[in-house]
Amino acid sequence: MVLNAYDRLTDRLKGAGDWFAPLGLRLLLAWEFWTAGTGKLGAGSEAPGWFVNQDFVAPFGLLSPNLNWFLVTWGEILAAIALLLGLFTRFFAFSLVVITVVAIAAVHWPADWDSLAQLWEGYSVSRVMDDGEFRGNYRIPLLFLAMTVPLVFWGGGKLSLDHLVNKLSGRGDRFLDRREDPTAFALAVFFFGLIAVYLISLWGAVLLLVSAILFGYGLFLKRQSSA
Repeated sequence: MVLNAYDRLTDRLKGAGDWFAPLGLRLLLAWEFWTAGTGKLGAGSEAPGWFVNQDFVAPFGLLSPNLNWFLVTWGEILAAIALLLGLFTRFFAFSLVVITVVAIAAVHWPADWDSLAQLWEGYSVSRVMDDGEFRGNYRIPLLFLAMTVPLVFWGGGKLSLDHLVNKLSGRGDRFLDRREDPTAFALAVFFFGLIAVYLISLWGAVLLLVSAILFGYGLFLKRQSSA
């Protein structure tokens, strides 16, 4: 009886969650990135000195500082508007993942660390220094990254323009469609591998390798089932 009551409760929570669960993330991230983007816009079209001196990861390191400044400024502004409306949520959430990972790697990540314990010292809001060495201050952007990832996987929820567009196009029932197969997990591992490769390269390489193996296994199963 207790389990049945619990199941009925969780069924309703999941039903409501389809509408409201992503909304808090969308609104908070929209505000934070709108503030960041408009702040950069107000600073002018020329990249400031602190930005020019950053060592950005590839391929952004190949671009001029002013172009990178333009991309991050309007990337944050447009993504904030999109998240607020729940429009093209996954695309703009992924764009913010890229912006955030590049910012962590260029600005907030320690340039040198010898152990995970030493790396963890940088999980801080303020700049952590040790014997003149910068140990990092990646806590806030890492939290933003963790908040953005669910929107990449789940989308904006039913309380979004994305869902409205799907309903108007006769695809509203697609919201509950799921496919758990090796290819799905290959995509997920590939996603996390792309993030890791810019921060801890070895971990990223291992994840990308695992992703390739899962993708190949998915193709193998597909061919087996169609044979």
